[in-house]
Amino acid sequence: MMNKLLFTTATLALASGAAFAATLDDVKARGELVCGVTQGVPGFSNPDDAGDWSGFDVDVCRAIAAAIFDDADAVRYVPLSNTERFTALQSGEVDILSRTTTRTLNRDTALGLNFAPVMFYDGQGFMVRDTLGVTSALELDGATVCVSSGSTSELNVADYFNAQGMTYSPVRFERADEVLAAYDAGRCDVYTSDLSGLAARRLVMENPAEHVMLPETISKEPLAPAVRHGDDQWFDIVTWVITALIGAEEMGVTSENIAEMAENGSPDVKRLLGSSDDNTGEWMGLEQDWAARAIAAVGNYGEIWEAHLGLNTPLEIERGLNALYTEGGIQYAMPIK
Repeated sequence: MMNKLLFTTATLALASGAAFAATLDDVKARGELVCGVTQGVPGFSNPDDAGDWSGFDVDVCRAIAAAIFDDADAVRYVPLSNTERFTALQSGEVDILSRTTTRTLNRDTALGLNFAPVMFYDGQGFMVRDTLGVTSALELDGATVCVSSGSTSELNVADYFNAQGMTYSPVRFERADEVLAAYDAGRCDVYTSDLSGLAARRLVMENPAEHVMLPETISKEPLAPAVRHGDDQWFDIVTWVITALIGAEEMGVTSENIAEMAENGSPDVKRLLGSSDDNTGEWMGLEQDWAARAIAAVGNYGEIWEAHLGLNTPLEIERGLNALYTEGGIQYAMPIK
């Protein structure tokens, strides 16, 4: 009876996996991953003059494409505004949303999204001109505030001012570049967004040195890639590719030492890189070296951070909570076995 039950359970699981394998099949048939990104945020997802995209969020899509095709360039990028992004994912216009999107209850349930592991633990803050003469958000009573509509920032700023017994006048725009332009032109006193976004957009202002970040962080903004509900295999692929990037940093595997680590690394390293007898790729419909492909293409999590956001980049963002758990942060990879 037990053998029959186990067989039935396994059969149902396999049948369920097959029924929801549409996204991977579509991506393979198309020959490219379609990735929803921002309309341009330096360090995260930004096109150059030739239209080539790069950034922290872009490398997530490149890693997934490498895991599937062994080609990190097999990606088409679709720039989306805050209000466009969820509809584009729900409708199937994009396969994945990798564009500084906060995981929330509403988005995870009512909007029908599944969120992969958090790539960036962020929080909302405020930026003002130094000529405004304020040193704290508590001095912003009566200010005009530029904010993106359709973002968590819109609700957070309303909650914050209400909780502090202060008033403000919101100036809302759908597109991030419109918010930036309005603030830079002096149409509002304050620009509010995720702290990482403020740091990125300050770089492209007319006079970046004239703008300062206030010390308050008023929210938690766990930024993570998202996929649609209903395709467990695709969700698994996105989840475990990201996990592999974080795990690689934990294990000391880099884009430069993969070959040596695959041959001489620990059992866990060999499982990660596909050089053991455990074919983790088969469980997801990928090749055995899926993680090695991703790491070779973009580097481990730490390499990606340093390339786009770290202290040697224009953004100069410290790791903070985004450091590994062994280094005082909270990034922690689930076991790949």
